[in-house]
Amino acid sequence: MHKLTVAQLQKYLELKYKDTGITESLFMKLVEEIGEVAEVLNQIQGRKKKTTDNSLANELADVIHYTFAIAALNGIDLEQAIIEKDKVGSLKYNQTPNLFEFVQNNEE
Repeated sequence: MHKLTVAQLQKYLELKYKDTGITESLFMKLVEEIGEVAEVLNQIQGRKKKTTDNSLANELADVIHYTFAIAALNGIDLEQAIIEKDKVGSLKYNQTPNLFEFVQNNEE
């Protein structure tokens, strides 16, 4: 199985959605998918009766898809944004290693 990189995903989604350029509709899909994650989690926890065949993995994949698509259409390098955001959080909460250090220490 091939490994997918953040950069590859963003390039693919930018290509897929570049002609639409409509981040608002992608955002609405993202919100819908987040609701579906909540639905599945409620079913898993027994708070709701199972009414759909949606899996948590599929719903989380949809959330990532739309999040990365919105970033791609807006020129945001999510890989860099995630690393920078983690550095700030790691300092704030005194956590080590930060994500950048973790990746450096675990490169294949």
